[in-house]
Amino acid sequence: AILGGLCNLSILIPNITVFNLLTARFATGFFLAGIYPIGMKIASDYYKGSLGKALGYLVGALVLGTALPHLINQFSWSNDYNAVIISTSILSLIGGLAMWKFVPDGPYRKLVSKFQLGLASQLFSIPSFRKAALGYLGHMWELYAFWGFIPVILKTYIRTQSIHIEVSFWSFLIIAIGVFSCILGGFISLKSGSRKVASFSLLISGIFCLISPLLFQLPPNLFLSALCIWGMVVISDSPQFSTMIALAAPPDLKGTALTITNCLGFAVTIVSIQLLSFLAEKIDNSLLYIFLGIGPFLGLYAIRK
Repeated sequence: AILGGLCNLSILIPNITVFNLLTARFATGFFLAGIYPIGMKIASDYYKGSLGKALGYLVGALVLGTALPHLINQFSWSNDYNAVIISTSILSLIGGLAMWKFVPDGPYRKLVSKFQLGLASQLFSIPSFRKAALGYLGHMWELYAFWGFIPVILKTYIRTQSIHIEVSFWSFLIIAIGVFSCILGGFISLKSGSRKVASFSLLISGIFCLISPLLFQLPPNLFLSALCIWGMVVISDSPQFSTMIALAAPPDLKGTALTITNCLGFAVTIVSIQLLSFLAEKIDNSLLYIFLGIGPFLGLYAIRK
């Protein structure tokens, strides 16, 4: 988190070259990738029976952090991108320092004696892990493509309806509202189980993908309300998939299991975002989000039993 924040800040160096700019962006992504799976591993080192609830809060924090730059952009005194970069870099530094100083290793931590490259095949040979991981990949196909294209969805609606909407504010709200569904899903999972919460979320978000062209015909209040509901269900399954993955893996391989599935999930994300970017120049933008439904329904098929 500390190194990611510093790399993010470094792009503001005066007269930075294109090569150094791209290097700084790559390094920012590289270091940030070391936060999410390890954060879930730390949470699983503290909680066992209520892991779904704990990860609900953790992923809720991720959701709020994802939404925050849109809010910063909305309320910055100028439209200068420096405000977003400086603010997010400072928050990353604060987060890293807070972890370093105030969060020791959990009581259920299991040490691994050596690094083993063959663990991925070993983990995927476990049926419950494999099904949870495949369900998670279906979820990831939709999640970041949806989040990334929220401003595009709003601008498409503004263009078709000829109305004014505060794009940055509503982008923040549609993403940030997922905080509540993550936490609520965590509590529900204590009684109903993680699989039911994940299945329900996948089903509803998949339905939203399929009916997404119809949303652009709704009046503004209904359109924005529908996007907020979609923003809730698109993320509420994430902590429950992580819970299923962590519980399906051997105790000493939880961190490895979460990291492997995260890596695969973000690789899938690259494909879905690039697909939408390509299709945006080929078809009506209101039809783009039907293709996101591929992920939720494949994920539902993977975790059907």
